[in-house]
Amino acid sequence: MLIYKIFRAPEWAQLEANGETAGAPIDLTDGYIHFSTAEQAAETAAKHFAGQDDLVLAALDADTLGDALKWEVSRSDALFPHLYRVLQRADVLWVKPLPLKDGVHVFPAEFA
Repeated sequence: MLIYKIFRAPEWAQLEANGETAGAPIDLTDGYIHFSTAEQAAETAAKHFAGQDDLVLAALDADTLGDALKWEVSRSDALFPHLYRVLQRADVLWVKPLPLKDGVHVFPAEFA
């Protein structure tokens, strides 16, 4: 199953440069890296990245992340994937721009 992480462009650039990341400021505060399923990603983008156009969408295979990936109740009592370790660049299957058009994020064709 694919899961998704939305990055601001500078956060993605830092991951590319360092080969790993502990996540965005919210991830550091919460102690895990937030991900979304395909069904959750558009709402995540609208809720946490409204109006931002410097975003990229990264896809990862949940099955390859092992026991460090936990499914936990979050927004609307839905289970969200949370990663309790640093994210390695090698974990990412693909990354695509997540542009903003007419106030809505446009997800790439490769998106579930």
